[in-house]
Amino acid sequence: MSEPLKLLSALAQANFRGKAWQGAALAGAVRGVSAAEALRRPSKGRRNIHELVLHAAYWKYAVRRRLNPAEDAPFPVSPANWPATPASPDAEEWKRAVKLLKREHEKLVRAIEGLDAGSLDQIPPGARTWTRAQLIMGIASHDAYHTGQIQLLKKLIRTRGS
Repeated sequence: MSEPLKLLSALAQANFRGKAWQGAALAGAVRGVSAAEALRRPSKGRRNIHELVLHAAYWKYAVRRRLNPAEDAPFPVSPANWPATPASPDAEEWKRAVKLLKREHEKLVRAIEGLDAGSLDQIPPGARTWTRAQLIMGIASHDAYHTGQIQLLKKLIRTRGS
């Protein structure tokens, strides 16, 4: 694997499960979150942790599809970008959401590592203006952004109590 691909893969890994320079990584942020906590909203109409996890999983899928347009399997949850979450806490449903996030991350990393280094500065079909390298940096930043949201939501939930 070329040095640029190693760096991009390392960036994606660090912001998901590694030692991210900003602190927590996404997989670590959801560790220990209960199904009830995952569904709590900070206020009416605001996102909850469960939605953020499914949203992050979807965008890993979307970027992977742009990196490798030959893949045609649909995203397994609907609606795709902001999938519906259960109305009441369901530990199994929450576990499935976290598992989906992790599975989509692993597929994304495999797609990154399978790229040809010469294609990193090319705009893939369906990506409009972003090169493959920019898409990879973007999805790593997306993980960092939503990790921050999840960390704040956990703090709010746990400070306010049930």
